[in-house]
Amino acid sequence: MHRQSHPLPSPSLGTQRELVSFHYGTAGVGEKIYLQASLHADELPGMLVLHHLRAALANAEAEGRLCGEVVVVPVANPIGLAQSVLRDPQGRFELGSGENFNRRYPELAPALAERLAGQLGPDPCTNKVLIRRAMHTILAEYAPATELEALRLTLLRLACDADVVLDLHADTEAIVHLYTETPYWPQAEVLARCLGSRVNLLAQGSGSACSFDEACSQPWWQLAECLDAVTPVPLACLAVTVELRGEADVNHELAQTDAASLLAFLAHRGVLRGEPPPLPPLPCPPTPLAGSETLRAPHPGLLVFVRPLGDWVNAGEPVCEIIDPLSTQVSPVCASVSGLLYARSPHRYATLGMDLAKVAGSMPFRQGELLTA
Repeated sequence: MHRQSHPLPSPSLGTQRELVSFHYGTAGVGEKIYLQASLHADELPGMLVLHHLRAALANAEAEGRLCGEVVVVPVANPIGLAQSVLRDPQGRFELGSGENFNRRYPELAPALAERLAGQLGPDPCTNKVLIRRAMHTILAEYAPATELEALRLTLLRLACDADVVLDLHADTEAIVHLYTETPYWPQAEVLARCLGSRVNLLAQGSGSACSFDEACSQPWWQLAECLDAVTPVPLACLAVTVELRGEADVNHELAQTDAASLLAFLAHRGVLRGEPPPLPPLPCPPTPLAGSETLRAPHPGLLVFVRPLGDWVNAGEPVCEIIDPLSTQVSPVCASVSGLLYARSPHRYATLGMDLAKVAGSMPFRQGELLTA
């Protein structure tokens, strides 16, 4: 293992932050796997998972069982990790700009198409090498104007040539669930089975926001779409946002279980020598991100859930109630789609229009921007 430090530009006099990456195995031999945690800096379960995973990777490397390169960034957002307002951690948005740390990554496909015009040919392996080389060249030409832009570029430069990118997040209160792009589902299914993910949300482009995982995976299918059949472009970067339950689910038992599941996934990718463990069955089929319903508060009041996380909810059934203690009004909040209740608010007082819960429906009904702010 070797450690690399990636200094970020100083945002103010007397301060400077850095990203730290840990590199296991041998670059250029076998697949490259990239894992990062806490890009939304108040989502900490993944940080503990990578703590346990690093110990296992160190053992595997010492025993000569690594057949590729594994890059681990356990603290992907030192900016957000230092933010708080009135003792409340603020890790989703950069306070200076108001920007989401997991949005507005560079969209590489247009620049790649222009840069590689006339260079790609009939061999998908050669095309993959040329595309990755061009990615590095394009990203090296970016000149970040802020610390936040430098953070985004540094993370993308570390990940852009990986075969697999796993971005570990957590929801507010939730069961394990995944986000990935539809063309990659055959590869992502192995991860879903290893993690026991019951909700696997698919979209081929979630809107204009360009999250980190999409910045890694989108260029491949977008290039493939704009080229003819005699110029094959492989789906060479499986990128998945992994939601490891809720923000408060930080304990050794869960983290060790998740680290073991990720090791099993690495074994199935051929990055660990030896027979991989049997794949568990897929708990539930994937569903479209456009079929996920967010329930919202019809008026302010106490929030009382009447269905537990992970429950199957039929359309028309109540998920929670909003209770106005002044008027004694009790308003059931019902799902309009049938599906698994996979995430909910950690708060128990709701303001008008507040997001309360999410249900993974099987039929798409939303368009436009599919991700929350």
